[in-house]
Amino acid sequence: MKNNYDVVIIGAGPAGYVAAIRCAQLGLKTACVDKWVDENNNPRLGGTCLNVGCIPSKALLESSEIFQQSETSLTQHGIIVDSVSLDLQQMMDRKNNVVNTLTFGIESLFKSNKIKWIPGQAKIQTSSTQSNKPGSRTDETKDLEYNKTVSVTLHNQDSLVLQSKNIIIATGSSPFNLSIAPLDNEFIVDSTGALAFDSVPKKLGIIGAGVIGLELGSVWKRLGSEVKIFEAQDTFLSFADEFIAKESLKLYSNQGLDIKLNARLLSSNVESTAENQSKVQMTYQDIDGDQVETFDKLIIAVGRRPNSDGLFSEENAIEMAEGGIIHVNDQCETSLPGVYAIGDVVRGPMLAHKGSEEGLMVAELISGLHRSVNYDLIPSVIYTHPELAWVGKTEQNLRAAAIDYKVGTFPFAASGRAQAVNETSGFVKIVSDAKTDQILGVHILGSHASELIAQAVIAMEFGSSAEDIALMMFAHPTFSEAFHEASLAVSGNALHITQRKMNKKP
Repeated sequence: MKNNYDVVIIGAGPAGYVAAIRCAQLGLKTACVDKWVDENNNPRLGGTCLNVGCIPSKALLESSEIFQQSETSLTQHGIIVDSVSLDLQQMMDRKNNVVNTLTFGIESLFKSNKIKWIPGQAKIQTSSTQSNKPGSRTDETKDLEYNKTVSVTLHNQDSLVLQSKNIIIATGSSPFNLSIAPLDNEFIVDSTGALAFDSVPKKLGIIGAGVIGLELGSVWKRLGSEVKIFEAQDTFLSFADEFIAKESLKLYSNQGLDIKLNARLLSSNVESTAENQSKVQMTYQDIDGDQVETFDKLIIAVGRRPNSDGLFSEENAIEMAEGGIIHVNDQCETSLPGVYAIGDVVRGPMLAHKGSEEGLMVAELISGLHRSVNYDLIPSVIYTHPELAWVGKTEQNLRAAAIDYKVGTFPFAASGRAQAVNETSGFVKIVSDAKTDQILGVHILGSHASELIAQAVIAMEFGSSAEDIALMMFAHPTFSEAFHEASLAVSGNALHITQRKMNKKP
């Protein structure tokens, strides 16, 4: 059988595998090429997210939270535990079992949808002499079919050539490395290594106080590490709402995470101490000058870069943005007609759900259907405890845009359900337009924030006003009542707190 396909997808992470499944559902003959292998060199679907990212980190966050609760907070419920001990290997085994269940589940979905899974390294060989800059494609060129070639180097080093009408690039991203702190995958590690420690580091350093650094720091702090997190910026979580960032920093500090802002790494090295044990010595600079710290492990968590190197043959002139980001139009089509790119390799936040939605959009566009992605309503979540979640505009966004706005907040301390389950930290905050009352942003710090933010996304997708939410009925007692009360608070009418109306001008 000839290797001819309607669609060839490169990458099998959340963007790629979702695109593959939707393409197959729509009747397109689909192949998915992916180079991912596990520690035993076995091909695995799911990409970074399922194998060494979103899923295993959430498994460890849950296990570590239960461990900490068993040590500190069960007595408040009248539950007395005489002694608690940690079986780290069992915790890691559970994490691995969760990963295996989900990755094998994707493999089963590929089989049931008749998607050809090809483990290997792909390179796009097709060249096109016709220009198709993003946004400039005409109806005439839209109907043309291009014979696209993808060469694949299989894991056994054999080669394979695929022909396709369309190509979707979904190769994801990799952690940034620092030249002044080269990884040795034992003492200086990236996020992947930090999910597989065989013992709890006594003293742990983390470079980067973003999402990854905070989540990993939370895991190992709960399990017994002394954790210090170093952030080069002088503002904590500058991409989040300033109030939620300020309050979350207080909570993290109270939990024992030592977060140092305006601290720039100068160098690090692994050396032997007097006890003949290897340690990581780190030199950094803060407002007091050069400082030196010694850690058992050092995690580099300074962000991620798109996996776009080596994807194209030399004759393919594809438009790229700074940092290896592939330039695309609103439909995620690249400058090569019929070649699309989605997920972490294109503009926008590097989030699994954003990549999945782009995969669905491209699959349906290829099939002649209409679908779009609302990039203004991409929810973000940090899975610490309590969780942080937000969608839409922050107050600082609105001030910069000179938009008048109103704010309503409601603390979980005033929630009956939160009190009942001893999860009273945090709040729900709604920002709405001062004139139209349309909800412009929702920011949540608290238990179940990752679930509650979906209510905000739905409301904002339908253009709801704060009053619309205030007029709805919410079950009692629930955490979601805080969203209802925050909407009432926008107009100064919250029921379970004393407040004043908050109209703000830029």
